Amino acid sequence: MLSVIDLTDRRLDDYTDVLPRGRFDVDKAVLTVQPICDAVREEGEPALRRFSEQFDHVVPDQLRVPGRALQSALDELDPAVRRAIELAIERRRSVCLAIEDEPAWQTVELAPGAGVGNRLVPVGRVGLYVPGGLAPLSSSVVMNVVPAQVAGVGSLAVATPPQAEFGGLPHPVTLATCALLGVDEVYAVGGAQAIAMFAHGVAGLCRRVDMVTGPGNIYVVAAKRHLRGLVGIDAEAGPTEIAVLADGAANPRYVAADLISQAEHDPMAGSVLITPSRELADAVNAEIGRQLEGLATADRLRTALSGEQSAIVLVSDLAQGVEVANAYAAEHLEIQTAEPMAVANRIRNAGAIFIGPYSPVPLGDYSAGSTHVLPTGGAARYSSGLTVRSFRRAIHVIDYDRAALAEVGQRVIDFADAERLPGHAEAIRVRLEEQL
Repeated sequence: MLSVIDLTDRRLDDYTDVLPRGRFDVDKAVLTVQPICDAVREEGEPALRRFSEQFDHVVPDQLRVPGRALQSALDELDPAVRRAIELAIERRRSVCLAIEDEPAWQTVELAPGAGVGNRLVPVGRVGLYVPGGLAPLSSSVVMNVVPAQVAGVGSLAVATPPQAEFGGLPHPVTLATCALLGVDEVYAVGGAQAIAMFAHGVAGLCRRVDMVTGPGNIYVVAAKRHLRGLVGIDAEAGPTEIAVLADGAANPRYVAADLISQAEHDPMAGSVLITPSRELADAVNAEIGRQLEGLATADRLRTALSGEQSAIVLVSDLAQGVEVANAYAAEHLEIQTAEPMAVANRIRNAGAIFIGPYSPVPLGDYSAGSTHVLPTGGAARYSSGLTVRSFRRAIHVIDYDRAALAEVGQRVIDFADAERLPGHAEAIRVRLEEQL
């Protein structure tokens, strides 16, 4: 099922170009979404309704979901599903409060009377996008809303596509999750037009936001790129991906199941096994073939697993495997080796690392307590997943008294003169002269 890339006899300074990764042409998609975004800006609600009919094949009676529909979805939610969602919320909130929440104010005293403070201020209003295509990701409501709430964001709005099978309302589990979290501003609007609605605002319907977060298809990503600057964004997330770094000690049934679990998100999803064990590689490929049979998502899985973005990468040893994993910079990286924590400590680039045989990626998708909104496409080399920090801005507060300024003032003047900025120097000089 998975193709094989053999690196056992190749040592490279940079493995990036030889590793599997799909093509995700956001620039081309921007050309498609630009007229959509412009129409939403110029026409407002009529454009949203037109695009809803064109792309979602249903026009909601009300683009903003009524409160009674949210409550009804919660009342009718299967009790077992409700308990699962509540557990996911509880664990995600616990992690946000325990390790992601930071002091709102910190000050460093550099010298007597010379202080620089760091004030963390939450974003004022955030628009959260929740996909609703191949899989209505109600879990993304949890992953977006909980850290925003812990960060102190004052106003939250959710947009998610309308569904013809539910009379133009979004998926009821998504609505119920919003209700559980106390989010009552929910829009049955999907795709690029939802991002445009958030960025521009629509008179009489939705106030513009300061920031848009949440995953989506290539057109959602393209709209975020097109509107970035007018509105803040979390990231340009591409198709999901998993890499498993495993040795001969790994259970091939587990590895195969985990590769399958992410591949079923999207035909463009990437599943990569990095291993020095040919025996494991062969066993995993055989297991994938067996486990696919009978799954409702089998056709989608075969497309993803046979695509250019998925492969088995054979390496000479775990040391090379670590180099390859760091070059790939996976959104999700599982370590299934004899000493997984020791290997994980050598990983620099990953959105999230899953340690050992009992920490599979689907646990992180739902109830581990970690974020599942993570950097894709190699972006884990320089960016992080969505956390409480994502919804806060740092503002430096500089507080020097006369004596503290006098102590460093001449140094500032010398620096400003060296940069040929006499006005900068004079702003210091007039104060120093006052003190003489």
